[in-house]
Amino acid sequence: MDRVNKPPANIDAYISAFPEEIQTLLESVRQTIRKAAPEAEETISYQIPTFKLHGNLVHFAAFKKHIGFYPTSSGIRIFQDELADYEISKGTIRFPFDKPLPLDLIDKIVRFRVKENLEKKNKKK
Repeated sequence: MDRVNKPPANIDAYISAFPEEIQTLLESVRQTIRKAAPEAEETISYQIPTFKLHGNLVHFAAFKKHIGFYPTSSGIRIFQDELADYEISKGTIRFPFDKPLPLDLIDKIVRFRVKENLEKKNKKK
């Protein structure tokens, strides 16, 4: 995919640019997020799939050997023990292609992020 010159118009365009087996993984991440955050808006931000709900909720992207999942640093900190099997950094979780995607864990992280964003929104009122 030539993301340097032309960013994808939407998440469908982003996913369709990858080989079929990667498309399947990306779509399963997308559907897991949708189910956990049905009110969230799908968009492209930083040239990758993004879900927004009163601000950025989560991002995800495919790379050569993994799917990157970006639930902010709080989303990683809270689930640090459950993420012990994955490579993580401050705001990134890497799910390698050679392991099953932990969709239940992604669901829990997204639900936490929804709650966190709604609490922040309510505090601003």
